[in-house]
Amino acid sequence: MIYFDNAATGGVKPDSVLRAVMASLKACANPGRSGHSLSVACAERVYACRRLLCDYFGGYSCERVVFTKNCTEALNLAMLGAIRGGEHVVSTVAEHNSVLRPLQYLEDRGVEVSLAPLNKNGDIDLAALGGMVRADTKAVIVTLASNVTGTAPDIKKLRSVIPPRTLLICDGAQACGHIAIDMKEAGIDALAVAGHKGLHGVQGCGALIFSERMDIRPVMYGGTGSDSFNLHMPDFYPDRLESGTLNYPAIISLAEGVLYLKSRFNEDGDKLYYLTENLCEKLAKIPSVRLYSRPNYFGIVSFEVVGKPSEYVSGRLSEDYSICVRGGLHCAPLMHRALGAEDGLVRASLSAFNTEREVEIFTSAIDNIAKCL
Repeated sequence: MIYFDNAATGGVKPDSVLRAVMASLKACANPGRSGHSLSVACAERVYACRRLLCDYFGGYSCERVVFTKNCTEALNLAMLGAIRGGEHVVSTVAEHNSVLRPLQYLEDRGVEVSLAPLNKNGDIDLAALGGMVRADTKAVIVTLASNVTGTAPDIKKLRSVIPPRTLLICDGAQACGHIAIDMKEAGIDALAVAGHKGLHGVQGCGALIFSERMDIRPVMYGGTGSDSFNLHMPDFYPDRLESGTLNYPAIISLAEGVLYLKSRFNEDGDKLYYLTENLCEKLAKIPSVRLYSRPNYFGIVSFEVVGKPSEYVSGRLSEDYSICVRGGLHCAPLMHRALGAEDGLVRASLSAFNTEREVEIFTSAIDNIAKCL
C-alpha cells in the first residue's frame, strides 16, 4: 500500500515514537491525580512535554501549553474561550471547518466576522485582510498552511498588517513540524497544534499554546486534581482548561515525535519539498490533470482529473492500485469555492517517509485513470 494521506493523519510513525507509546502503556497512571510515585512520574513527563513544546514553538510559558485531543479542540478553546459577543474578528476563506464552524457559532451569538479573500495566485490576500482590521477588531484567525493547496501566508508580513493590539490566532494543523515557528518572534498569540501529523505523534494528541495577552475561559468543566473544594474551574493555567484525564500515551508520543523531528528537521524538510515538487512536475505533464498546488514544504498536492469526480479518482486509486489519497472538499468549503473547485479535488499528501518510486507509481496510476473512458 502507498499512503498519500498524511494531511489527514501521519501514516508512518518513527520507531522511537512507537516504543515510547508502548512503554507508557506498560507503566501508565493518571498524571496529577494521585500522590503515589507512578502518578507523580507521569505528571513529571507531561510537564516535560509542555516545556518541550513551549521551547520548540517559542512559546511564552509552560503553564500556557494546554493539551487537547486534537487541533480542532485547541482552536475551539482559543476562539470560544477568548472571543465574546459584540466583538469583531477577521479570518479568511482558506480556513478549515475547525475555524469556520466555531466562527459561525460565534456569529450566531453576536460576533461580527469578516473573511479575507484569495488573491489571483490563490494565496490569502494580506492587503485585503489588513484593510478589514478595525479599531475594535479583537483577533485575526488564520491558517499557517492550507490543507487544500499547501499555500502558506508570510506570517511576519501578516503580523505587520495587523495592529499590535489585535490578537493573532493561528491554525497550525498542517504547518507544525514542517516549517520553523517561533511564536514570540512572529507575534502569534495562540497556536493550535495537531500532534498526529507533522509532529509524528499518535492520534488523540494536540495542544494550544498561548500568550499572556490571551484570557481564555473554560469551555469544558470537570475534575483537574487541583483546588477541588472550588466548584468553579481553577483560575490558573493549564488546570483551568484541562478537565478530566489527559491522554497520557498520546502526549508521550508527541514529546517523542518532537525529539525525533528536531534531529532530522532540515533533512526531512528538504526531502519532503523535493518529493512534492517532483509530484507536481509529473502531474503537470498529464494533459487532463489540472493542478491547484505549487511545490511546498507541507507535502500537499491537490488536483483534478478533468471530467472525473474526485471521489471516483480516489476510489479507483484505492481499489485498483492500493493508494490512499483523499477526495472531496477536505472540510474547507470556502477555499474550494474561491478556487472554483466546488465539486472537490483529489489531494495527495506526502511525508518524508514516502519515496520517489511511490511518486512514480502514483503518477502512472493517475495517467491510466485519466485515459480510461
